[in-house]
Amino acid sequence: MKVSLFITCLSDIFASNVGKDTVEVLERVGCEVDFPDAQTCCGQPSYNSGYLENTKETMKHMIKVFRDSQYVVGPSGSCVAMLRGYEEIFRGDPEWEEEARKLAAKSFELSQFLVDVLGIVDVGSHFKGRVTYHPSCHMTRLLGVKDAPKKLLNQIEGVELIELPNAGDCCGFGGTFAVKNAVISGEMVQEKANHVVETEAEYLVGGDMACLINIGGRLSREGRNIKVVHLAEILNYR
Repeated sequence: MKVSLFITCLSDIFASNVGKDTVEVLERVGCEVDFPDAQTCCGQPSYNSGYLENTKETMKHMIKVFRDSQYVVGPSGSCVAMLRGYEEIFRGDPEWEEEARKLAAKSFELSQFLVDVLGIVDVGSHFKGRVTYHPSCHMTRLLGVKDAPKKLLNQIEGVELIELPNAGDCCGFGGTFAVKNAVISGEMVQEKANHVVETEAEYLVGGDMACLINIGGRLSREGRNIKVVHLAEILNYR
């Protein structure tokens, strides 16, 4: 099975190890992975800011980048949800509608691809520690990925998975929301951080780097000794 890695901006710039771990996990379960180096941002920040027509040029570029890919897999529910959203954005466009539909149909977040496409819940990881999982808003509500990450975590030898109180609450990042509504965003991430601390977990795991950077920043500023790791990193720990 051939997979193209969709690295996403935040992983590429701030957490390149997440991309490496994603590739290694996919290769370990038998996938042949390539990296189209022409890929750019999916366009979500400008789209969310209301610049639809400008963003369409980025979307068209990304459609062309992954045109020949069998599957497109990324370590971000939010960004993959954006790729899938192209289908609705280009609906009615005779030139791009069908291509947008094809990209949406073959684009998956990492845990979604492993569990729902490959049917794999055990990737052979070994990781010892108390772990709590943050389900990001876009990943659960837009992409519909809710159970797959926990199924994978529950199969990792040594992991004690602790339920996060009010797990479905937003962490306050929300793309440009954190910039436009900084005070509200700050209160939201404070509440989320409090719930993480309440679990007494050693590790906070998630599937979106934006959320992890946001929550991790708050935990760090409070001097909390809780390590923040992406799901791909823990799946690749052996």
